[in-house]
Amino acid sequence: MKQDLHPEYGPVVFRDNQAGTSFLTRSTAGALARGTVVWDDGETYPVIDVDVSSASHPFWTGRARVLDSEGRVERFRRRYGQRTSS
Repeated sequence: MKQDLHPEYGPVVFRDNQAGTSFLTRSTAGALARGTVVWDDGETYPVIDVDVSSASHPFWTGRARVLDSEGRVERFRRRYGQRTSS
């Protein structure tokens, strides 16, 4: 395996400011971190702020809106319904 080819893989804290939550995981995105944070275990980790996580995404929180009031199947049948052959 070539040396110095792969990015550094290590612990990173992702912080969702919208929901006020954060979680510690391992990632190669540690080089993109804008700062550091002291985690519950007393260690200091790089922190990355994210716009959306599972704590604030409408699908996972149950606040999802239904944009399509009629189903896709009904819309398909209305457009391309049974054709009569002559």
